[in-house]
Amino acid sequence: MRFDVLTLFPEMFVPVQSSIIGRAEKNNLIELNLINFREFSKDSAKHVDDCPYGGGAGMVIKPEPVYDAYKSIVDKLDYKPKLIYLSPQGKVFNQEMARNLAKENHLILLCGHYEGIDQRVLDEIVDEEISVGDYVLTGGELPAMILIDAISRNITGVLDEESLKDESFNQKLLEYPQYTRPEVFMGKKVPEVLLSGHHANIEKWRREKSLEITKAKRPDLLK
Repeated sequence: MRFDVLTLFPEMFVPVQSSIIGRAEKNNLIELNLINFREFSKDSAKHVDDCPYGGGAGMVIKPEPVYDAYKSIVDKLDYKPKLIYLSPQGKVFNQEMARNLAKENHLILLCGHYEGIDQRVLDEIVDEEISVGDYVLTGGELPAMILIDAISRNITGVLDEESLKDESFNQKLLEYPQYTRPEVFMGKKVPEVLLSGHHANIEKWRREKSLEITKAKRPDLLK
């Protein structure tokens, strides 16, 4: 999977290049390219924003640098990658979307800033808008990192299949509780069933706990 990220702040993406995602990149399971579209500004001062037509607070990102950065990617390809604009107006991201997007070979993620991006370039290049929740962030960089992380985990080879199968939301349920050594901590013992070695009983217990936790914390998922 290839990710190209159009952003004004590529330095923000250092955290996503560590841990599991960093290993996936080193193993050539994913490729992450960060493109600063400020570099495509024809302004001598490298400005990429201007005042909005019609008035109002804040600044708007101009269409040309974004479009030229996009073209610098697609003009080298014989196919059209899917471009996602991280926007509070988009469909709210979830695990099913992560699984579906993991089937793509190439994604371009566009990170907005300020009061947004000139609508004309969005109309021209955007295939889908995605939001990470009903709140507003300073820019699209953090949402882009969330997508990269969540999508990458669903790419074959990044995680072992057993770990992925039992994660929250993969069965439309929250995950069951997890325990490790010591067997007793602050007077609380690991549930006996997990020590029994009886796999059928363990699976039954985990399923029941998943249902209990989902009902208590996210009853909307059970609908």
